[in-house]
Amino acid sequence: MKIDRLLGITIYLLNHGRTKASVLAEHFEVSTRTIMRDMDTLCMAGIPVSSNFGTDGGFEIMETFEMQRQVAGEMDYSFVVSALQSLSSAYHDKELNATLEKLESLTTSPKSSMILDLSVVHENRDTNELLYLLNQWIQKKVRISFSYTNAKDEKSQVEVEPVCTIYQWYHWYLIGFSLKHQEYRMYKVVRMDQLKATGEINGREHDINEVKAFLKGREDSRKRVKVRLLCQDRLRSKCREYLGASITKEYETGEFECEVFTLEDETFWYGLLLSFGGAVRVLEPKSLIERIQRDCADILKHYERIEENK
Repeated sequence: MKIDRLLGITIYLLNHGRTKASVLAEHFEVSTRTIMRDMDTLCMAGIPVSSNFGTDGGFEIMETFEMQRQVAGEMDYSFVVSALQSLSSAYHDKELNATLEKLESLTTSPKSSMILDLSVVHENRDTNELLYLLNQWIQKKVRISFSYTNAKDEKSQVEVEPVCTIYQWYHWYLIGFSLKHQEYRMYKVVRMDQLKATGEINGREHDINEVKAFLKGREDSRKRVKVRLLCQDRLRSKCREYLGASITKEYETGEFECEVFTLEDETFWYGLLLSFGGAVRVLEPKSLIERIQRDCADILKHYERIEENK
């Protein structure tokens, strides 16, 4: 365990730079005294660890130090293979599959206990064609333009320097540097139309670490709402599976109350509530009750007009 921790500390310092002993202790779940002893051990092993004092103090490894490439073990490769297999199930790419085959040849047996099947992401052919084009242009470092429709159904013409694609919140997104706003922005791929390369090369080199900082510092502006429901017993598993509901009260009749925290503007959960029909009743918020009443009244009027015109 100590050898694994020493290797982990070395890799952590190389990736994060100067780090306080307290941060290392918390990360590796040991005492600061143990971290101090580990630093002495690393120094004796020839790893150039320096200590700095003051408010910005901590431990760091000299920039001239490089680790040998062969630091991953069988289990490490197994986790990497599992991750690549899940990615290949979501997105078909020849280079990705070639890399996966190379790494699979390095593992004698599958040791990871997790399987991530994202094949449902692969089902949309149009999205996968867009992803293929986007990743081609990202590699070539060329600017692209497209027509974009935001969540409010507002359309605009966009020109960006594409940086990377990301699967988040159950959708594929493009992260691009907006030429108009001079900042990184996220665009949902399914909302992009008339996608094309402009023929111009990117005006700047984009550091993936900048993108990670952008993602980390980006606030989720999507509005969330708490919904209280009174449901019949037959909806118990569906509420848990599809809505992530927490049951708050149960009745002898089998009915139960539950709470759901969800995104206000998303349509999936709202359509699901409507599909439950009379087996569910919204207790709050009042605005949702009024919305359901309006929509159901409009639906009834629509079908009544159809019947009258027959």
